[in-house]
Amino acid sequence: MNEFSGVADLEQRRRALDPQRSFIVQAPAGSGKTELLIQRYLVLLSRVDSPEEIAAITFTRRAAAEMRKRVLDALAWARSHDAPREPHRALTWEHARAAIERDRALGWKLQDNAARLRIQTIDALCASLTRQMPVLATFGAQPQSIEDAHAHYLEAASATLALLEDKAERQGHAADVERLLAHLDNDADTARRLIAGMLEKRDHWLRNLRSADDRATLERALAGVRRESMARARLLVPAQEAVELLALAGYAAENLAVDGVESPIRECADLAALPGTGDADLYAWLGVADVLLNSAGEWRKTVNVKQGFPAATDGAGKARTAAREWKRRHAAMVGRLAGAEGLRAALDALRCLPPARYMDAQWEALGAITRLLPRAVAELKLVFAARGEADFVEIAQGALAALGQADGPTDLMLALDCRIRHILVDEFQDTSFTQFELLEKLTAGWGTPGQHDDDRTLFLVGDPMQSIYRFREAQVGLFLKAQTQGIGQVALEPLRLSANFRSQADIVDWVNHAFVEVMPHAEDAGTGAVPYSPSEPVHDAEGDAVHVHVFFNGDAQGEAARVAALVEAARTTDPAGTVAVLVRSRGHLATIVPSLKARGLRFRAIEIERLGHRQVVQDLLALTRALLHPGDRVAWLAVLRAPWCGLTLADLHALVGAPRFASEVNAGGGRASVQHDLFAALEAPTARTPDPVVEPDGRTVWELLRDNARVERLSADARARTGRVRDILGYVMLNRQRGSLREGVESTWLALGGPACVENDNDLEDAETYLDFLEKSEAAGEITDLAAFEEGLAKLYALPDLQADPQTAVQIMTIHKAKGLEFDTVIIPGLGRVPRRRDPSLFLWTERPVSSHVAAPADPADGAIAQLLLAPIKEAGTDADRIYDYLVRLEAEKESHEDGRLLYVAATRARKHLHLLGDTRLVSTDDGNFGVRLPSAASLLAKLWPAVEPEFTASARAAARRTGEHAPVHEASEINQDLRRLPSGWPLPEAPPAVRWHAPHHAAPSQDAIEFSWAGETARHVGSVVHRWLQHIADDEMKGWNSARIEKMNNTFRDELAARGVQEQDLAAATERVARALSNSLDDPRGKWLLGPQRQARNEYRLTAIVEGEPQEFVVDRTFSDSEGSRWIVDYKTSAHEGTDIDAFLDRERARYAHQLERYARALGGEGHVALGLYFPLLCGWRDWKNFIEGRR
Repeated sequence: MNEFSGVADLEQRRRALDPQRSFIVQAPAGSGKTELLIQRYLVLLSRVDSPEEIAAITFTRRAAAEMRKRVLDALAWARSHDAPREPHRALTWEHARAAIERDRALGWKLQDNAARLRIQTIDALCASLTRQMPVLATFGAQPQSIEDAHAHYLEAASATLALLEDKAERQGHAADVERLLAHLDNDADTARRLIAGMLEKRDHWLRNLRSADDRATLERALAGVRRESMARARLLVPAQEAVELLALAGYAAENLAVDGVESPIRECADLAALPGTGDADLYAWLGVADVLLNSAGEWRKTVNVKQGFPAATDGAGKARTAAREWKRRHAAMVGRLAGAEGLRAALDALRCLPPARYMDAQWEALGAITRLLPRAVAELKLVFAARGEADFVEIAQGALAALGQADGPTDLMLALDCRIRHILVDEFQDTSFTQFELLEKLTAGWGTPGQHDDDRTLFLVGDPMQSIYRFREAQVGLFLKAQTQGIGQVALEPLRLSANFRSQADIVDWVNHAFVEVMPHAEDAGTGAVPYSPSEPVHDAEGDAVHVHVFFNGDAQGEAARVAALVEAARTTDPAGTVAVLVRSRGHLATIVPSLKARGLRFRAIEIERLGHRQVVQDLLALTRALLHPGDRVAWLAVLRAPWCGLTLADLHALVGAPRFASEVNAGGGRASVQHDLFAALEAPTARTPDPVVEPDGRTVWELLRDNARVERLSADARARTGRVRDILGYVMLNRQRGSLREGVESTWLALGGPACVENDNDLEDAETYLDFLEKSEAAGEITDLAAFEEGLAKLYALPDLQADPQTAVQIMTIHKAKGLEFDTVIIPGLGRVPRRRDPSLFLWTERPVSSHVAAPADPADGAIAQLLLAPIKEAGTDADRIYDYLVRLEAEKESHEDGRLLYVAATRARKHLHLLGDTRLVSTDDGNFGVRLPSAASLLAKLWPAVEPEFTASARAAARRTGEHAPVHEASEINQDLRRLPSGWPLPEAPPAVRWHAPHHAAPSQDAIEFSWAGETARHVGSVVHRWLQHIADDEMKGWNSARIEKMNNTFRDELAARGVQEQDLAAATERVARALSNSLDDPRGKWLLGPQRQARNEYRLTAIVEGEPQEFVVDRTFSDSEGSRWIVDYKTSAHEGTDIDAFLDRERARYAHQLERYARALGGEGHVALGLYFPLLCGWRDWKNFIEGRR
């Protein structure tokens, strides 16, 4: 066996492959985590009696698909190749060969039955458990899982608030609703939104509500926080400094008492020792904190009379000398303590401690909330049941119920206990409480002596330094807990990898140096504090690795220009290299994307730009709203302003404003005044008092357009433009109720010249996406809830640039999306920017582990290892709530720790070059130079500041030399206000010539019309033959089918093609294409999965459905339910593509056929999220997507 002779963590990797031991592996970025996981899986596969004994669990579909593919690829490579030279690949090959021998010995036939590999997401695992025990899971019929259940949460919240009107609830939940509304100043909308937000994360807090009605226990927890904080401060005061500190505090207290100044420092008078940890001691501790720290929580550089240290100029000579000496002693002590960061933080934390008891009003509000929320959960279950849907949290909780308890397992749990021998979990750092509990139940009894503890194993792998999904309830503290305590009764041996196979040495060294300071020094599961674990580079240094680009005073345009220049330089230096721009949030790209476009740089933005932000979609939305509501004044004016009409502001005002002012506008009124008065005119229908200058007309815009006298006031150009538009809209308004809304909007858009207004093909694809969404959202030609429609539209993203080469185009994405990826050059802009604040929560909670150094509890009940802290949201109109504010501070601490991890994820995506761009403020210094203001604490730059401060300081000095006494001023770039519009006399293009129709010899299936409308008869016949034989292969579940059999069938294919009318000169090429398509399908892992055994499978499935009142026939190539319970609808496409940009071609085909497959799904009676796929046998190509199909009611 080959060995990794130069890898630092070789021994750790060897131990991780021991199939009889359980491990938790911490694998930093670039450490080859997935390769290790694959190797472990293959080792286990070579030893089990059936593949189903191994369960590999991931957290995303992408990760599950990648792992399945890599396992299958490893097996395929080992079947047909000798051992590779690379040591790590040779090791994988060796274990794959052993797995193949096991496969042959036991007759698994994994090559033909890849579905036996149990590699799935944790959500799919939960769904499969609930399907097997529907009654215990409390579902009955299996619900359809949905990713976005926000509308369901809002409905349940509304039902909960409606209890206020329920007479039967007057003494129950109605009173709680009343109390909650009073707490929120009777703002029902806010209450509804807050309850909905809590339902989304109910798996986190629901289990904690069991203790929420025990006031004494909760108040003991508050008192424990205070004691622990004081004990921590007492412990951190250096023993050799205690006497001097007491002397300084006593001196200051005496002076303040003489002067009659109220201050906590006065509580330090007559202290013989450091304060204790009782309630009364807190005030003395606050005095100590005031002596040493300023209001910002930093060490005091100076003290004055306000802190009890009078000026050295006051009093007689001895008094002045004494005052000067006390100040010197204070400065000396602060100098000695300057490095004691722990003490400084502990003293500052004392100022934010919560009170030891709840106020009565606070407790009443908390009680109302904690009683209402379980009822809201019950209402949510009713909503889910009524729709046959459930979110992933509900399915996970159903899975837990289906497994039962450790002391009362269900039949399902007992069956799984016998069937599953090994569990592997990837990305374990992203585990939630519910998922952790699921693993505990799945492994219940595994570590019990005499209960198979010699052969059942649990293997967890992840990197707590990359835990960045708190918004999805990921709890990095669970990883830390598993490292030290295991899971359930399973003891886990912790392993740490250190080799970095991704980045060049200079990047690895820089990350090691920087992130020791970015990340906390001590581990804390309660706050999610994860210390940095260094890596060791495998690759040599290449130089020119990490660059810090400094900007000052909000220079967003300069930063964007630098990003574009860096991208251009990277593309020039290394044309084959990959480049990525990673941002914390999508809003940071507002100036960057235009800069890239201005330089002509192609990019692919992955789920970055909202579909509703694209101009073509905004125009279509305005047109939709105008057709739905003639009185929507803003929408109608937007239609007239859109490029197909393009009226100027002056003409718009002349149309809707006062007649006398219209002449003034045309005579040369200013642009600003026109805008001001136009806005006033927009409010015409609701204005109570006419403006003295603007006298808006209250008629609808459509009525004004048909008023010839009003139109005559427009400019000649505007009259010509509105004339064409008015004719088109007149026909549409007359026939508005005929046909669907999509047809009305789309036909109007085409007639107005909408496609002629777009800038590129992407705009056309975005328009099609919008129209598809409109079609799915309408009911009987109307949008019943326009706000909900626009909210749904806001969740859709525009397609990436389909013409950009996915291999060489710049990738733009959020840091979260980039996790798991790598690029040659990584550019991280916007480090100085601050994200928007999170919405408040209805109540806050945290589980506080009790520290070992806290003094013995006064009450035996305090002996628990963890305590619960709860606080209701602040009462409306109040500025402060000390308990709630304390918990907000704890949340901010957790957020800060995650910010450091987010930076780590971003920086470690780079293989060769890393560019960091940040902005902060310049400040003037006393010597006339410039200094640098510390970046905002909420910015990523603040976390990275210890590593990059030298670059910022040097740039500030350079700015001072360039500008003398004045800081550089960055002028705002001028906004382009040119009006894009079609020429005034623009005509519709002529229709293509009529097609001469000839009756075909054979009726073609309806769905073939799209695919072969451009391809000719031969291509259509090739597709028909391929479809027919794929049906045979799938009917046989691939039994007896392989490439060798296909090779022997060429004459059969040739005869069938000839019978269909393929010309003699085309038969050879057509036969070859049929054979190639079928052979590809049999050799391709994706093809094997599609054509192999599946549940509820149908091939060439014919069905009839009523579409828009007419019966239509459809033929679905293949449909089935996979091992995760998803219903698949797959269409085969025998399209060929001779170019190099296959991915772009497949993306265009997906956009082209999406509507067709969604029609199939509706015809099939699908409801909820249905998986749709296009398979291209000639290309081994595949595109799949999930789509929500609204059921018929």
